[in-house]
Amino acid sequence: MLRSSWTPGPLPAPVAAPPPGVTVTVTAFRPDRIADLPGVYRAARALAARWTELEGAYGMWLWARPLSRRVGSVAVWRDEEALGSFVAWPPHVEIMRAYRGRGALTTTTWRRPEPYDPETVWTHARTFLERPRA
Repeated sequence: MLRSSWTPGPLPAPVAAPPPGVTVTVTAFRPDRIADLPGVYRAARALAARWTELEGAYGMWLWARPLSRRVGSVAVWRDEEALGSFVAWPPHVEIMRAYRGRGALTTTTWRRPEPYDPETVWTHARTFLERPRA
């Protein structure tokens, strides 16, 4: 699995700042056509380049498994409200519309009540990403 470096958001890393904990989202997209992978990658990089605009975002990683035709992200948010703002963010909505019906999207979200630890978050996310898919 390939993983990008951490892309920070506007919030500093929440080491133990109140309120403790973070909301984590993991997404995985498998386009139906391998020819869509470059466009999906460019779209993901474009969102990552604007990550500092997202209120409530601590940061994110992009990941890819090119031979499995799977790509996605692991994002860390202040709370579910911040995540909801991202889901409704016009650049995100535009990308989702562009690729709707062109592959399979899976996602999971959880609240981590303990102080933020990037390696623990990544390990948990990777467990989700490595599960066999139908």
